[in-house]
Amino acid sequence: MKLRENYKYALVCPSSMGVRITPAAGQPVASSNTFMMQGTSAETNVLSISSQLGLKTKVLTTFVKDSPIAEFIRRDLRARNIEYEGVEVEQGGPWGYRHQFNIADSGYGSRGPRVCNDRAGEVGRTLSIKDFDLDRIFGEEGVAILHLSGLIGALSHETSIFCLELARAAKKYGTLISFDLNHRASFWKGREEELSEIFAEIASLSDILIGNEEDFQLCLGIQGPEAGGKDISAKIDSFKEMIGRVKEKFPNASVYATTLRQVENVNSHLWGAILSYGDEWHVVEPRRITVLDRIGGGDGFVGGMLYGILQGWESEKWIQFGWASGALATTFLTDYAQPADEDVIWSIWGGNARVKR
Repeated sequence: MKLRENYKYALVCPSSMGVRITPAAGQPVASSNTFMMQGTSAETNVLSISSQLGLKTKVLTTFVKDSPIAEFIRRDLRARNIEYEGVEVEQGGPWGYRHQFNIADSGYGSRGPRVCNDRAGEVGRTLSIKDFDLDRIFGEEGVAILHLSGLIGALSHETSIFCLELARAAKKYGTLISFDLNHRASFWKGREEELSEIFAEIASLSDILIGNEEDFQLCLGIQGPEAGGKDISAKIDSFKEMIGRVKEKFPNASVYATTLRQVENVNSHLWGAILSYGDEWHVVEPRRITVLDRIGGGDGFVGGMLYGILQGWESEKWIQFGWASGALATTFLTDYAQPADEDVIWSIWGGNARVKR
């Protein structure tokens, strides 16, 4: 894919930042009294692959003024080499704005994960185009890829318009647009018609479209594989047929991708992926991976794939690096991967888990 020639930032994304708290040792939330806390958002999970591997990235967000949680998030982003830009919003009293809390039980063995999102008063819902200078960001500074997620795209009417305007500005300045549909039923309830129109326009502007079978069906109205059956490998042809229908409806994109996941138990998954680029198809047949915490695996895939595109690799390497980056993310207690170097990820792809001294 052809990137614009001059840019300051390899990747930029809009996001509503929050914190994630998880019990120690994979225990249920109600049974625990010790928790780990981290800054989090699906979109910055994607940035983390590139930011950890030395590329400049930035998140466009918003913060609660004078909030210690906001300061915690800023420090977390700095530690991950992710730059940030965003206004501060007055809290407005104890019942005013705050950063979302994601409370996650990672599960263990036969006990499945459970995630509770506490988003009341979420400050990220106020993200507005008026708070950012898009001509400066995309025109003067320059961005190689804008990454958008359906999570932030559907969070509120304001964030939906914000994502749409970002996509329009990116297209104006020659920035590639990556769109991970990430459908969430609770976000869409009562807004189906509005969001269908906005998501369709963003998809029509996008160069890279990512989603699973439910995402493409529920966000864009694309028929997916038939339900039923446990063998995900047997459905690969039907997934390719679905992507073919997406390509017909949204031909502007060059890359179409989906992940494949079959859960054997919480700590053992079959993990695969499909990518279409032009007339080329690349398929990673589902392979068994050992999972510490599954949350963030899909974001890791997207982050690794985008890193490969930014590096100018052949398209076959995009899906390989993406698959391995997603597998890497599931070995971390955080919901994002923190690769020390490219070799860590390529070793996962090659099945090499030997000690390196």
